[in-house]
Amino acid sequence: MIAVAGHICLDIIPAIPAAPEPLAQRLLPGALLDVGAATLSTGGAVANTGLALHRLGEPVRLIAKVGADPFAGVIRALLGGLGGHLLEAAASPTSYTVVLDSPGSDRTFLHCPGANDTFTADEILAQNFDGVELVHFGYPPLMRQMYVDEGRQLARLFSGLRGRGFTTSLDMALPDPESPAGKAPWGKILRATLPHVDIFTPSLDEILYMLDPALGLDARKKIAAGVPLGGLSSQDIRNIVRDLLDMGCGAVLLKLGKQGAYAKCNYGNNNWRGEECALPCFRETAFAGATGAGDATIAGFLCGFTRGMALPETLRLAVATGSASVEKPDATSGIPRAEILLDRIRAGWPQQGVN
Repeated sequence: MIAVAGHICLDIIPAIPAAPEPLAQRLLPGALLDVGAATLSTGGAVANTGLALHRLGEPVRLIAKVGADPFAGVIRALLGGLGGHLLEAAASPTSYTVVLDSPGSDRTFLHCPGANDTFTADEILAQNFDGVELVHFGYPPLMRQMYVDEGRQLARLFSGLRGRGFTTSLDMALPDPESPAGKAPWGKILRATLPHVDIFTPSLDEILYMLDPALGLDARKKIAAGVPLGGLSSQDIRNIVRDLLDMGCGAVLLKLGKQGAYAKCNYGNNNWRGEECALPCFRETAFAGATGAGDATIAGFLCGFTRGMALPETLRLAVATGSASVEKPDATSGIPRAEILLDRIRAGWPQQGVN
């Protein structure tokens, strides 16, 4: 079983029609923008990666914190039987995000952290982990207790999980540069935490920002403008992953957005030691939205890892899961069982940029 812990929220995704001008130019003070019906879905690492794993066919346990309000009830209903053991914070609201996702524009998020800001390492370590072999934790930059005090709780959480014999996995999120999370010493936090992390799964813009904020913000602007990899070379990507492995983690899955993903391993699980590979995305039949695509990619990677697949096959399943997720507007409903994805690959599912 895989336990997925960390950030959870309610995503409110209005259907925004395409237009010639970018969305930012239409969101003017006092303007009324016509939109379609809103999709309500669970968001955050726990829901996105956890439900994606469930849809792939993996047994999963969700560990998250919500408020005592109507949004908490919506989240529990959307999670079904998987949402029966969420912690409740009486004094904090349930986290929610308004996702503004329009064709031709980078996504914009209006986010309330809510109960996520009160979730502590001790609360997570006190949960029931019976039957669990791997623990994935996501979005510490959106959880205040995990980045204050130079991230001591995050390091303690992973040290505690590793000390109990669990395989550990960590995903990040890109914080607002002007927020306290955006100003946290992420390089120092990573150096303290990654020695306790088996699988590290950041996206390119996230990790660039954390290692070099100015470079990260510049790359994010270029990615939003359609520049592949934010102008970085393939050797730049290898160097970033090498630096992360040197910090002590066992393997890195670096999510590259529309360019797919790159993975490299430093340790011997699944005969992965020394292995590396890169794959582009698969072509979606119809693009509906990129919300949660990175989390879905992680789910495919963890699924392949727990099934003992070789690294190239694991990365192929990861990229396929992320590619399938964008065929629906929410994060997970486009994901079928892993066997169906693998059959689709074997049937010749074309990849981006490959004839």
